[in-house]
Amino acid sequence: MIFPFKEQRAALSIVELGLDRARELELAEPVPETDVALKAPLQPTSIRDFVAFEEHVEGVRKSIDGSAGVPGAWYDAPTFYFTNPHRLYGPGDEIPFPAASVARDFELEVAAVAGPDETIFGYTIFNDFSARDLQSREMKVSLGPAKGKDFATSIGPWIVTADELDVHKDEDGFLDLWCVAEVNGAEVGRDLLGNMGWTFETMLAYAARDSAVRPGDLLGSGTVGNGGCLAELWGRNGRQDPPPLKDGDTVTLTVEGIGSLTNTVISGQTRPEIAPVRRRDHARARTERQL
Repeated sequence: MIFPFKEQRAALSIVELGLDRARELELAEPVPETDVALKAPLQPTSIRDFVAFEEHVEGVRKSIDGSAGVPGAWYDAPTFYFTNPHRLYGPGDEIPFPAASVARDFELEVAAVAGPDETIFGYTIFNDFSARDLQSREMKVSLGPAKGKDFATSIGPWIVTADELDVHKDEDGFLDLWCVAEVNGAEVGRDLLGNMGWTFETMLAYAARDSAVRPGDLLGSGTVGNGGCLAELWGRNGRQDPPPLKDGDTVTLTVEGIGSLTNTVISGQTRPEIAPVRRRDHARARTERQL
């Protein structure tokens, strides 16, 4: 069943409602969608974003630092990073990019919502917006991404319960759902979610290893291949074609069985420059150690 939420709620409360409560809501008198403003359907306490598509890794690495191929370590385990749960946006929201960023990008993903006892409660569309110029600098330090990612993620418009999508699973447990990305109404990417390297169940189990995953936590699939983001295409084309996102551009992500998520790009507030680094005085450091 499709489980729409008209207000943000605490992550745990979504699981506590349960399927019985969801069915009650489904039977309630409907409200025309034109009469409501949909919010992000979840406010998770943590967001893990995986990188589960081999084709995406290959294209983006070439775009960001010129590297060729996929690193061998990618095949060992489903890698992820944590992103910012406090900058989560919903359908129709404007997405404020860092004002200084000129390499603005989207990422077409699906996210699983964790349920109790390391199960999957449901799925939603997930757009991991990316400032590629900021990300490129950060990755040279072999840490991050940080400011290239933590300014905005959008999800929605619905959470679809896992049982509703089971019919789309193949014999290995992968969800064969078509995913499509459009910028200003023009299609730029299309791929099957089933091209992931690992199932969501495997990624959840890996996230919980030697750690903890709580009900309501979000786990992003990582960006689909074949144009699931602009940077992948930049890497393959050898130039920024299609061009980076700019103010006023509208991004629509559509996933079979879940719906469509649309957001418009704007520039955020210009921030003061950070203070310059204080470089270490090696001669002084050696003198102080001798004393």
